[in-house]
Amino acid sequence: MKVRWSALAAAALGLSITAGVAEAQTKLKWAHVYETSEPFHTQSVWAAQEIAKRTDGRYQIDVYPASQLGKETDINQGLSLGSVDMIISGSSFASRSYAPIGVTYYPYIFRDANHLLAYTKSDVFKELAKGYSDKTGHQILAVTYYGARHTSSNKPIKSCADLKGLKIRVPDVPAYLAMPRACGANTAPIAFAEVYLALQNGTVEAQENPLTTIEAKKFYEVQKHIALTGHIVDHLNTVVSSSLWKKLSDEDKKIFTEVAQEAAARATAEIQAKEKELVGFFKEKGLTVSDVDKDDFKQTVLKNVSFESFGYRKSDYDRIQAIQSEPAL
Repeated sequence: MKVRWSALAAAALGLSITAGVAEAQTKLKWAHVYETSEPFHTQSVWAAQEIAKRTDGRYQIDVYPASQLGKETDINQGLSLGSVDMIISGSSFASRSYAPIGVTYYPYIFRDANHLLAYTKSDVFKELAKGYSDKTGHQILAVTYYGARHTSSNKPIKSCADLKGLKIRVPDVPAYLAMPRACGANTAPIAFAEVYLALQNGTVEAQENPLTTIEAKKFYEVQKHIALTGHIVDHLNTVVSSSLWKKLSDEDKKIFTEVAQEAAARATAEIQAKEKELVGFFKEKGLTVSDVDKDDFKQTVLKNVSFESFGYRKSDYDRIQAIQSEPAL
């Protein structure tokens, strides 16, 4: 009888320990809208595993890709609603809560990826990120380079004037619309999933996206030219919800931040390497890939699109423009 009670006591103790471990582990949801093959996902998965490792398994983070928890608007709202704990999303969505941070989407604010990365280490970034945090409570941990947005079309584009009257698909986001409209293009907010068909059947004659997207979505199959307009140097923020950030200890905040920044650096390196390869890839596919007079585009935008119309501050634009970056290796 004593043996039986001892066994029962041991079993109960085991259950108690197991329950204690289960209670100690916090499960979190990390959401984004990108495909599982993209570095934004693969590096998020790496980061989730790395956080678990560095916190001795106290956090189990499940990553939900490809809009599984909703489109980008939904997951941004989810940070406040509690349906997600972490997201990767663009500053254009953060600007819906705090307009000034969207200045980074004003056309030609960044010269290239290195300028963007220098910005993320600057005081102006810290101030804009703090403004967003003060407004929402959410915390931006890291910034990942997404790619410079270029223009593919069925006619050569060398200058801003070449866009006049051109039917071009552009996301229905004010900052994305700024350059094409300033140059006189006819913009069409076609759903992303329908862009290939729209290009194929002539509903639109052009579109704009990073080279990596043009390759992934096979737009090169239905376009003849790529103009390296580089009008927006796009990026994504890794954001932690207010409710989660408040619960984290200082030590855990440090771990989450360091891992997020390491993951962002890894994804950025992948995107930069891929972009370098793709110019040659598109040329092999028979497309012409050409440089443009970027200053012509930039001056046309500055003349026709005001900062105030977006809720941006010109002082932030000027400070970012003045940031010096290391030359590309």
